[in-house]
Amino acid sequence: MPGLRIMTYNVRAFSHHRDGLAAIEAVIAASAPDIVALQEVDSAGSDLQTLAQRLGMRLYLAPGRCGNAFLSYYPLHHLQSFSLSEQGCCLRAELDFGQKRMHFYNVQIDGAQQHKEQIDSLLGDDLLGAQHLGIPSLILGDFGCNRSGAFNWDLLLALQRVSKPLVHGTYPAWLPLLARDRAYILGELRVLAIEVVRNRLARQASSHLPLLLTVEITDLRKFLKITPSFPARKLEIAAG
Repeated sequence: MPGLRIMTYNVRAFSHHRDGLAAIEAVIAASAPDIVALQEVDSAGSDLQTLAQRLGMRLYLAPGRCGNAFLSYYPLHHLQSFSLSEQGCCLRAELDFGQKRMHFYNVQIDGAQQHKEQIDSLLGDDLLGAQHLGIPSLILGDFGCNRSGAFNWDLLLALQRVSKPLVHGTYPAWLPLLARDRAYILGELRVLAIEVVRNRLARQASSHLPLLLTVEITDLRKFLKITPSFPARKLEIAAG
């Protein structure tokens, strides 16, 4: 089964670059992702529909005040938006891919004073704490920044962070010193490749650089050796 190319990108409502929508479109198109997790799109309105149409992708939003969205070449199901404490949000979706199921959590953590509360909400029973079914999950997005860095311990204890690329800063785009845009995994997922898109246009299109991953779902099937429960006998010629 081929890997999925997945991008996470905070587009800052297409307002960072003078060409806005066109610049973001060019950055995404050049990387050719299968699925894009977008953050800070709540003020974009019809721009999202236009972006999806130009890229030939489907747009996925959920009711609520969450400013996140998905663009995808594959059909996504069961979209739900969740508030994370004060200013953060999470958009969850499911993907059936190659007869396997995968969960996506598109996260935006915001507000320096509420980092701990937002991380606690993300790890709570309504979201990642409810992953008792063992469905492979990719948790990605803008995890904000906290000068103390304390909230990262909660994430690292609960989740497996995807290995950092050699150059992993994504913010601010013109001098990316902070790895705000990250990815974590739960369950049977394998990351085949990861990179920060650092070309000239990406540095101009938004204050965040996009993170691009290639992942595959590990085959969960078990092949059991069947042992006969009766003793083997020599073949005999049937009568008649």
